[in-house]
Amino acid sequence: MSQETKALFIIFGATGDLAHRKLYPAIYKLYKKGFLGESFAVIGTARREWSDDYYQDVVMDSISDLTESEEHARTFAGHFRYQSHNVKDTEHYHMLKDLADKLDDEYGIEGNRIFYLSMSPSFFGTITSHLREQNLVTDNGFNRVIIEKPFGSDFDSSKELNDEINASFDEDQLYRIDHYLGKEMVQNILALRFSNRLIENSWNKESISNFQITLSEDLGVEERGEYYDKSGALRDMVQNHVLQMVSLLTMNSPKSFTTVEVRKEKMAILNALKDPVVTQDEDTEFVRGQYDTSDNGETKGYRSEDKVDPESLTETFVAGKIFIDTDEWRDTPVYIRTGKRLAQKTSRVDVVFNPSETALYDDKPTVLSILVSPDEGFELLLNNKQIGPGMHLEPVRLSAVRSEETVEESPEAYEKLILDVLNGDETHFAHWQEVATSWKYVDQIRKRWDSYTDSIPFYPALTMGPDEADTLIENDGNNWIYKA
Repeated sequence: MSQETKALFIIFGATGDLAHRKLYPAIYKLYKKGFLGESFAVIGTARREWSDDYYQDVVMDSISDLTESEEHARTFAGHFRYQSHNVKDTEHYHMLKDLADKLDDEYGIEGNRIFYLSMSPSFFGTITSHLREQNLVTDNGFNRVIIEKPFGSDFDSSKELNDEINASFDEDQLYRIDHYLGKEMVQNILALRFSNRLIENSWNKESISNFQITLSEDLGVEERGEYYDKSGALRDMVQNHVLQMVSLLTMNSPKSFTTVEVRKEKMAILNALKDPVVTQDEDTEFVRGQYDTSDNGETKGYRSEDKVDPESLTETFVAGKIFIDTDEWRDTPVYIRTGKRLAQKTSRVDVVFNPSETALYDDKPTVLSILVSPDEGFELLLNNKQIGPGMHLEPVRLSAVRSEETVEESPEAYEKLILDVLNGDETHFAHWQEVATSWKYVDQIRKRWDSYTDSIPFYPALTMGPDEADTLIENDGNNWIYKA
């Protein structure tokens, strides 16, 4: 049986899509596996007027595909309570405290509390100050705060937000969720690099020509048009997911696998990011794009999406090359691209090795691909002698891709990250210094793009982005490995 942790979850934004789609199923899986036993409870809060019974039915609906039995699911949902809540109303926090204390006694939780802020960041400071002032923070157990992105819209706003939260909670009580850091294959990057001598010995600038990170989505902005038009792909994806992956791919080996040591090595990379060159000519290191109507006319362009400015210059695509100014990686580019309405949904890293030094063969580069989602696993592209006369080469692919069944049964990112919070393990969460340094890097790009107000490159929906993204990498004599 797994080690059971006692905890009371208080979820702000309990009626939202994230809670229904991700949080309740994740908590149920932890319950099924024994990480949560009978000594846990959940209080859901939001503005809607829901009863406990209705809330429990909503939870039952969200886990309907996962349940062992109706009885098991009903027992689980019985641990949930609902309180209609205005986050600015002090009286509501007094009511919340009364309910929390009551559930703490009822389920023997011993003061352990996890506050999950699944709401607009504009409320984070208000909520955390009320939690402290109205004594929802306990003295006898742990108190941890989970924060969803976006964490600010630039360095200044993120610092203001962080200062507000730090007035009530210490940094080691804060868990900033980046769900990419919960993905199995992203966590596997360090295992791959530091537990295989073959890989470890060749993971350097002498052996590696370039890294390529592709995070592509085939969907558009859906119902998020209003939010996305103020955000864009740079803030939505590069500042967090992409730069976190860059740090994992290029950091030095930590002295031990502890939060402090891993963060120290990641920060060394983020602090060494070379200032990006952003121009409107071919010398630029970052290009942007916006999806237009698809070639067949069936998929509408970004400017036609609901709640999007019909003259918007918001980028739905970013491609760039990132340089790390350290002795280990100087002049080795990390190419990145991410966007919406691209040809296929995929998250992957392609590590392109330099050709062999011998002139015996016309060999192609060896490529190691780390498949993050929807496929999970590794692929290694090697040169192989063609069968028959002569010494002609052909590529051969060694593949270790997990089966659909294995992927289906693997813990989902939110399940793993919530378990980390229960265990007090901050390794797979973004520290404030990481967030701040990432924002400072991204702000330089944003500032330049905001000064270019005449136009933005377009790409047909369901392609792999604008031509400028291909030119960016081809100017260096390289090509994108992944072609949809």
